Order: sequence, then C-alpha cells, then structure tokens
Amino acid sequence: MSDTILAQMQPGSRLGVYRKSLAGRFASYRMYRQTLAELESLGAHELEDLGLARGTIREVAYRSVYGSQDT
Repeated sequence: MSDTILAQMQPGSRLGVYRKSLAGRFASYRMYRQTLAELESLGAHELEDLGLARGTIREVAYRSVYGSQDT
C-alpha cells in the first residue's frame, strides 16, 4: 500500500493494515519452515527422485513460498 494512502487513513485503520501485513508475513514464514522441514526429512533416494540435491533444499523451499529471488 502506498504511503499516501496510509497517510490518509485513520490511525486505527493503519494499525489494522499493519497487523494484516504482519500476519501474512508470519503465515508465509511458517509455510516456509514447514516446507523446509518436510524437504529436510526426505532421504537421499527421495530427493534424487525429485531431482533435488540436499544443498538446494533451502532455495527450493524459499521459492515455493515466496517465488523467485530474482526481482
């Protein structure tokens, strides 16, 4: 949301927008941690079947939740 729109909102409304934003970021982080845990629990053969190396698990989990890091 742009700063201009936030400046025109009532203080209570700004707090609500901030809370929703914070809640959304926290939900995304929890999804990332869950995805990471699930991928880390896979064995070498399962990872190989998926075409993943153990060293790329963090990147794959990040991209699955947040999208590409290239912006």
